[in-house]
Amino acid sequence: SKLEHSIALASRKRGIDQERLDQLISGIQRQVETSGEAEVLSSHIGELVMEGLRQIDSVAYIRFASVYRDFSEARDFEEFASTVQQAAKE
Repeated sequence: SKLEHSIALASRKRGIDQERLDQLISGIQRQVETSGEAEVLSSHIGELVMEGLRQIDSVAYIRFASVYRDFSEARDFEEFASTVQQAAKE
């Protein structure tokens, strides 16, 4: 439920189909369950969420990253958004 809540917050008001978000959540859960690990680090789950959101919506991706990576200054946000823009151009 924490995973669902975090993804819902990041994607709020972005017009992303709920089915697509549900597929992302199911995919992450499946990856974690099939990893064979007794414990999965939250950092690994965070990276899976970031990768999934990056493919779905760049704004949701940046929103999630800003909380996950604990941006403390506007400059942190600007630098990250700049890297996202550059990657989108490539």
